[in-house]
Amino acid sequence: MAKLVTEIIGGEPYRYYPLGEHVVRAVGVCGGRPTFKYTRIEMTGTSERLAAGESLEDIVAGYCGRVSHAAIREAVQLMTERFLDALPELESAVQ
Repeated sequence: MAKLVTEIIGGEPYRYYPLGEHVVRAVGVCGGRPTFKYTRIEMTGTSERLAAGESLEDIVAGYCGRVSHAAIREAVQLMTERFLDALPELESAVQ
């Protein structure tokens, strides 16, 4: 697991475990589910929007600059890596 990072944001401590440059698990934020750094925007909500066919441009615009193209690309990469890591276990469960 990544090392806990503490930053002071707006005079308050912001503690998180980095999963990437843009995606974190922040202590006390969204139950520890992955969010985009400095937001309460969960990575899963973004993946659901992509799966529903919403364009990357529309998602970024909808987040009003709080989540960048690079952050969304990183989230997709992290989810893909996680899926590929779990694939052997999923395949053996089906057999």
